[in-house]
Amino acid sequence: MTALPEIGLGTWQNEDPKQCAESVRTALEMGYRHVDTAEFYGNEDAVGEGIARADVDRDEIFLATKVHPSATGVAYEEVLEAAENSRERLGVESLDLLYVHWPTGEYDPEETLPAFDELRESGLIEHVGVSNFEPYNLDRALDVLDVPLFANQIEMHPLLPQAELREYADEHDHHVVAYSPLARGDVFDVPEITEIAKKHGVSEAQVSLAWVRQKGAYPIPKATSEAHIRDNFGSLDLELDADDIAAIDAIDRTERHVDFDSAPWHHRPE
Repeated sequence: MTALPEIGLGTWQNEDPKQCAESVRTALEMGYRHVDTAEFYGNEDAVGEGIARADVDRDEIFLATKVHPSATGVAYEEVLEAAENSRERLGVESLDLLYVHWPTGEYDPEETLPAFDELRESGLIEHVGVSNFEPYNLDRALDVLDVPLFANQIEMHPLLPQAELREYADEHDHHVVAYSPLARGDVFDVPEITEIAKKHGVSEAQVSLAWVRQKGAYPIPKATSEAHIRDNFGSLDLELDADDIAAIDAIDRTERHVDFDSAPWHHRPE
């Protein structure tokens, strides 16, 4: 598989155009090389502006976006149109990774996924991804796709470790990209994580991001201030020991922050 940068910048809810562009520029010039956005976020223009303003060559940046079922639809022609519109808004010649944002709404594997094959064949995208897919969704996607699946982007953090989906990714040779890797800030209130942070003289955010990485996933924390962008990036210097990992794995608390009735984990086949 193509190597993903170990950490990326998430941009969900980074809706102020000036702030979004500046956070992208700041992150790239600090050393980040993976930027994640989506059609549904409404900020692709600002993300593109940040990329253009950064003193970093485009070919050094791994840029990912997503097609959303409720935005333009996900039938074959609609996917092609959505991908082209995202490319134009981002101001780039091609996309490094395009995801199906959710397997919900109008998503139909036989309609949606052949368009991703076509986009990769045409060179508009380099890699095909899915987001928020459960094993049964992944099974069908792998049956339909002609090209390799590159990544499944899912909510993952110490309070939602996603062991089943990580194991599935290992078995089927694709990446796990972890959104909300700080559990929307809840990791700051977990005693086990705070204790490990004190032990290493780092923040709880760095502990959580290091844990995600050491589980084989690729975190994309959202941050807007330079201080938080820098702190998250500093997690790359942290290596947790076996006791740290065991303590986090033993946390008796489970939280999912992105959830709704039609989410795929509520509709697994019997």
